[in-house]
Amino acid sequence: MLSSPVIAILDVGKTNKKLFLFDESYRIVWESSQVLPEISDEDGDPCEDLDRINRWIQQVMADAGNAGKFSIRAINFSAYGASFVHIDLRGNPVTPLYNYLKPYPEKLKKEFYDQYGGEFNFSMITASPVLGSLNSGMQLYRILKEKPKSFSQIVYSLHLPQYLSWLTTGKACSDITSIGCHTHLWDFQRNGYHEWVYREGIMDKLAPIESADTTHPVNNTESRLTLPSVNPDCVAGTGLHDSSAAIIPYLEIFTEPFVLISTGTWCISMNPFNADPLTMAELQNDCLSYMTFRGRPMKASRLFAGYEHEQQVVKLAAWFQKDKDAYSRVDFNPETVALLKNKNTGSALLSSSAPVSASVFGQRNLSGFENFEEAYHQLMMDIMEQQVRSIKLVMPGNSVKKVFVDGGFGRNAVYMQLLAAAFPSIEVYAAKIAQASAIGAAMAIHRHWSGQPFPKDLIELRKI
Repeated sequence: MLSSPVIAILDVGKTNKKLFLFDESYRIVWESSQVLPEISDEDGDPCEDLDRINRWIQQVMADAGNAGKFSIRAINFSAYGASFVHIDLRGNPVTPLYNYLKPYPEKLKKEFYDQYGGEFNFSMITASPVLGSLNSGMQLYRILKEKPKSFSQIVYSLHLPQYLSWLTTGKACSDITSIGCHTHLWDFQRNGYHEWVYREGIMDKLAPIESADTTHPVNNTESRLTLPSVNPDCVAGTGLHDSSAAIIPYLEIFTEPFVLISTGTWCISMNPFNADPLTMAELQNDCLSYMTFRGRPMKASRLFAGYEHEQQVVKLAAWFQKDKDAYSRVDFNPETVALLKNKNTGSALLSSSAPVSASVFGQRNLSGFENFEEAYHQLMMDIMEQQVRSIKLVMPGNSVKKVFVDGGFGRNAVYMQLLAAAFPSIEVYAAKIAQASAIGAAMAIHRHWSGQPFPKDLIELRKI
């Protein structure tokens, strides 16, 4: 009996490390997930255990191979951003994989921005807000200034997806989706590395950029990990930043301009059809640019709406003596919306010129609501006011035809109905795709492992 051809995707999140095997129809035929404990860096801050990740990869790939029914033709990687692994001449890590939440020294930050034109100007050029260690280029700058001996030992600084690729192929490379995601490394106006990267000698530590559909053989003499469970001709991709990987299925299936709203703790509105440079107003409203896997800038805006929702529903449940999941049973009621609009309770609480931020709901007196359902509708209306402003930042003109919402709010009837009402001339869909980042990583190297066309039913859509 012939083994089924599959691709293995190592999807390394901050919390969960996963392996998926996809067949040529992009169905998950085998999967494994594990939470790996963190260790501490030299300052006592939490960080990834690289040795444990290496052992996990070998073990989970062996487990997949032992399933016996699959021929692993290719491997690719999806991983979180703002993460550098710095390797020396022998391929050993020079420093820990520092956590992107690690506090950044204010003095060093001031020194950098004073030298390179100030925060606003620099952020506009690099299409990225000032985020400390979340700007992964700033991690390299910190090593340069605080640990010059360590900096001198670095041969390559690889973002985490490319480090994983290097482990299996021995080929060091950089990837535009990792470089172009709030790293402070890329000059979006010149479409090349920023001047500071050359001035400070950072460029010498960065591997050559390869396109997202590039592959290299695994199990060669340069590979750091041996994977006996794969097909003898198995190849590995260069890896992708998970946020950019997650939009690939949409880009491959839909050709008309769209906005994808990825909802979770953050609600990130991504417009892959908007490559305009960031304005100062957009930057002040938490906009940034990503790079698609084809190297095209993609404007995005962020709203902390999932977090606000999580906090406020706890308060509502306590006030109205409901269980914590009561909000999930609230159906959309247009009469309640009309009643709340007639009360005109929001107009004096927040200026329309104020930055996009948390909604006004936290300022409201809960005693003014008749019941939980009414208060919850007001919460969602207040959040939606900010959500609409956030979306419009990346959606200029009338070119966008569809808005897709994935994640938690895509299953929230009140959110979805309010969103559809806010954009009556645009088709609004709740979208669901299982393991979008992993599927996107598989799609990026589709031609190297699959003889079938992309399936058109990968994304489950429900029109509102």
